[in-house]
Amino acid sequence: MEELKRQHPAEKIVITFFSPSGYELRKNYTGAEHIYYLPIDTKNNAKRFIELVRPKVAIFTKYEYWFHYFNELNKKNVPLYIISGVYLESQPFFKWYGGFNRRILQLVSHFFVQDAHSKQLLAGLGRENVTVSGDTRFDRVAENSVSPKQFAEVEAFCGTKKVFVAGSTWPDDEKILAELVKDYPEWKFIIAPHEIKEEKLKTLTDLLPQDAAVRYSAIRGGITENISNQKTVLIIDNIGMLSSLYQYGQIAYIGGGFGVGIHNTLEAAAFGIPVLFGPNYQRFLEAKALLKNGGGFTLGNEKELKDIMLILQDENKRNEAGSAAGNFVQNNKGATPSIMKFLNETTYK
Repeated sequence: MEELKRQHPAEKIVITFFSPSGYELRKNYTGAEHIYYLPIDTKNNAKRFIELVRPKVAIFTKYEYWFHYFNELNKKNVPLYIISGVYLESQPFFKWYGGFNRRILQLVSHFFVQDAHSKQLLAGLGRENVTVSGDTRFDRVAENSVSPKQFAEVEAFCGTKKVFVAGSTWPDDEKILAELVKDYPEWKFIIAPHEIKEEKLKTLTDLLPQDAAVRYSAIRGGITENISNQKTVLIIDNIGMLSSLYQYGQIAYIGGGFGVGIHNTLEAAAFGIPVLFGPNYQRFLEAKALLKNGGGFTLGNEKELKDIMLILQDENKRNEAGSAAGNFVQNNKGATPSIMKFLNETTYK
């Protein structure tokens, strides 16, 4: 979006979200003229929304497939693109019962996919309008790692200690992380829970050693030397900081792997630090690649987390894994210029 604005500043951008977590994070984003929740995917909603917005082009990401919106865009001859697409044999598109899902794919003008395997699977369905461009998130996280937001209070809290940053954590993650906090009092821990409701924050605090934790809201605007010395855990109780917090870490842990799936590993990897995550990572190509190149580590329980942490106490091993993670991000940039080239040769020629 930012590159589109840079090259075509007169174009107006409308962003829609379906989940509250996405909307709340970006509802005040200044790079778009309008930011909304996407109305539920019904025939009337899609028809009305598209009549109001009158898009020149529609771009959906990765796993977003909304039949009525796609169908209405097709009726209006609006180019419809999927970016950062990932396709796997386990998806309904490739099953005997996936006729309706395959019908949705027929409405897409062009697919920009992350890997050659996705292109091959789509070709098996007769979809040849495919470009292997990679994942735009690599471009975003690489850019963020060069100029992340600075938080003076966080820097003061960390001091000269080694720092373990845990992002987008869920209760199952936090249970095993709490044990790690007890075992490594010489480390500082920054924990950014996926949900920041009061009851969730209290449950997390109760898991930790007594008086070990402080919330970011309590130190915002200044931090005392007493807090810096005595507190070992900083709980992030707001939204929007996480992507920049990894700059303070020597090790990162990404939550969600004991539930529906891990969150964004690339944000951490971009800062050149080892990335740890739970067992449910199979749908995420980047997680598999990080495991393969030595930049990532997966774990299934508390003992395995402690075993990995023990390995990464060796600075050389930690640096080696961090370099592998950082190089992985740098070597996979380029999706954005690939997509922009296509748009400039078609929609904006």
